[in-house]
Amino acid sequence: MIIHHLISITIAIMIDLLIGDPPNWPHPVRWIGSLISYLEKRWNHGQAKKAKGVLMLISILLIVLIPVLIIIFIGYLLHPFVGVFLEAIIISTTIAQKSLKEAALEVYQPLRAGTLDDARKKLSYIVGRDTDSLGEGEIARGTIETIAENTSDGVTAPLFWALIGGAPLAIVYRATNTCDSMVGYKNERYIQFGWASAKWDDLMNWIPSRLTGFIMLLGNRPEKIRYRDAWKILFRDAKKHPSPNSGWGEAAAAAILGIQLGGINYYKGMKSDRAKMGDPLSPIKAEHIPKTNTILGKTVFLFLLLLWAGGIIIDLAVTWI
Repeated sequence: MIIHHLISITIAIMIDLLIGDPPNWPHPVRWIGSLISYLEKRWNHGQAKKAKGVLMLISILLIVLIPVLIIIFIGYLLHPFVGVFLEAIIISTTIAQKSLKEAALEVYQPLRAGTLDDARKKLSYIVGRDTDSLGEGEIARGTIETIAENTSDGVTAPLFWALIGGAPLAIVYRATNTCDSMVGYKNERYIQFGWASAKWDDLMNWIPSRLTGFIMLLGNRPEKIRYRDAWKILFRDAKKHPSPNSGWGEAAAAAILGIQLGGINYYKGMKSDRAKMGDPLSPIKAEHIPKTNTILGKTVFLFLLLLWAGGIIIDLAVTWI
């Protein structure tokens, strides 16, 4: 079964790189988001908000898991090729390497051309921070942080779970991550209702985020420092991030590029001082955006090789036992 998952994962990456996420095509994440929004409006009020948030998370996960289990079961019942193909299609909807790279380049192109207003507008589509008054370095920083963080959330983490449980666990991960992105905030409205979504997302990302940070450094030579110093930066700074997982990608990218991420952001006019990651060996510039895209591509490729190596070892061990 693991070999089927590996073939499906490989095909899914190819599908994503070729097709990506066309805006007019139906997409499970949009359906999941609509369902989350509906349940949040109905349940996020009154008493027992935390319990209702737990119920919402369980409901969402079951609603996406059960149909996928049925589809995959029927597919493999018909023929292994059918099962693999169906898994590949579903897994491809849980990853976003092509879309992530394209979104970054849409910021980079006007930024390189000096049209900062267009670059700020494009950046506002992919970050939650205020972008109206950002200069070149801050626009580039926001883009780089988004790519680095979403290397795990948007690509390697769903692939990790796809190895373990195929398309069903990949879609469970994507639903979990969508729940967290919509209700997992520590503000008055969501701190109780979104508690379960945030905690479950932290748990599902714990291993993939760290693997991703390690593979980033293994596959990309640091520009300004020795490998040994880059590893020191990774372990020094990854834990500074407010999220227990997001810092691993950002710290690794900062170490590779020789830049410093983090710092002051504004959200709806409210100041937020994020911990700094990496050493400021170079000023952040527009050119660092395509370099971060290159880091993303190499990381995904090496992550796929790691999944194949690990999957084959597990399959051989199970067969031997």
